Amino acid sequence: MDLFEYMRSANMEKESPLAARLRPVTLDEVVGQQHIIGKDKLLYRAIKADKLSSLIFYGPPGTGKTTLARVIANTTSAEFTQINATVAGKKDMEEVVKKAKDLQGMYGKKTILFIDEIHRFNKGQQDYLLPFVEDGTLILIGATTENPYFEVNSALLSRSVIFELKPLSREDIRELLHRAVYDREKGMGAYDAVIHEEALEFLSDIAGGDARHALNAIELGIMTTQRSEDGKIHITLEVAQECIQKRAVRYDKSGDNHYDTVSAFIKSMRGSDPDAAVYYLARMLYAGESVTFIARRIMICAAEDVGIADPQALTVAVNASLAVERVGMPEAQIILSEAAMYVACAPKSNACVTAISEAMNTVEETGNLPIPTHLQDAHYKGAAKLGHGLGYKYAHDYPNHYVEQQYLPYELNGKEFYHPSGNGYEVKIREHMRRIKQTEGKKKE
Repeated sequence: MDLFEYMRSANMEKESPLAARLRPVTLDEVVGQQHIIGKDKLLYRAIKADKLSSLIFYGPPGTGKTTLARVIANTTSAEFTQINATVAGKKDMEEVVKKAKDLQGMYGKKTILFIDEIHRFNKGQQDYLLPFVEDGTLILIGATTENPYFEVNSALLSRSVIFELKPLSREDIRELLHRAVYDREKGMGAYDAVIHEEALEFLSDIAGGDARHALNAIELGIMTTQRSEDGKIHITLEVAQECIQKRAVRYDKSGDNHYDTVSAFIKSMRGSDPDAAVYYLARMLYAGESVTFIARRIMICAAEDVGIADPQALTVAVNASLAVERVGMPEAQIILSEAAMYVACAPKSNACVTAISEAMNTVEETGNLPIPTHLQDAHYKGAAKLGHGLGYKYAHDYPNHYVEQQYLPYELNGKEFYHPSGNGYEVKIREHMRRIKQTEGKKKE
């Protein structure tokens, strides 16, 4: 590195955004993601032991994908190289591969290649990497905001361990914001700023789990706010709102907060009270709550609390969600009120919630039980010779398009997950299921 390159790097480090300066150097400095980097977890142990295989980090923006890659760079004995798939081409990868081969041949040193936005690479670019990942020339670390099962070459996936990063919790964001304001070494402590509790709560909530979003806001606030008479920069709620261009959702002067009002809104719809539902809807809209956030809550309530007692409720809620994005305020309030009142007035059943919950627990307890042979696919090559599909009864060949046969794995014979309620359309479902099964019984006799 020559003098000019050294000076450029030093200046960039000093003048880089707060989010970049606060990036941790060691695993113990990382905030959040304890489900994958807790001290008893595989990734923590692998990084500490410097025994990494190829990895793919998948998660929303601002959750620490690049941060984890940089921590690995600081702890590994391997050569660490980073490229961004939005600007890198085949020539860049060829240079990385050549250097990796030289290091491996001359010094026996491994090379870790970190590719940010790996989903931006096309199939050909991803295919180029495959043989070098396969033979150990490269240890690949990919970062993506998109589902890797759809966006990354299946051959690369099969040679990688996928770790999903979650949005940071409000507590995690609070901790990072506190560091940002008061840390004199990496943060902005030298500016002698103070963040008020209301502002801290607001920013940690409104960031939506995105650390970069919150840190950018606090940096802007500190850099643009005048000092008060006490000589300090005060980050108040008003400053925080201005920096992130969102209003704090304060629903009344008695101190009811965002979550209390949302909770009352959902419970009013669940409790079949359209008047209370539209009232709490109005309070949220008046306070400037996001219409897409409200629409999501209505969709969840339609699925969770109405279910198949009125299958149309989810359709109404989903259509309302699409409509408010296209129409916007103020007309969106009419669409939301229609959906909220429809869900509130609809017959209620949580049978779907119970069914999927019991089914998930059963799968967790029993694992992948064998699927009955007669239900298995007989069309792929050689399957029919193995007896797959043999003995399957085609329901449409029987009265009422129903025939009794084993559908669940044999180990779960007789297990019931779905218990239709006595409300709304589920009354018809119960009657329908009872009628077709009685017909089957008579047919056997």
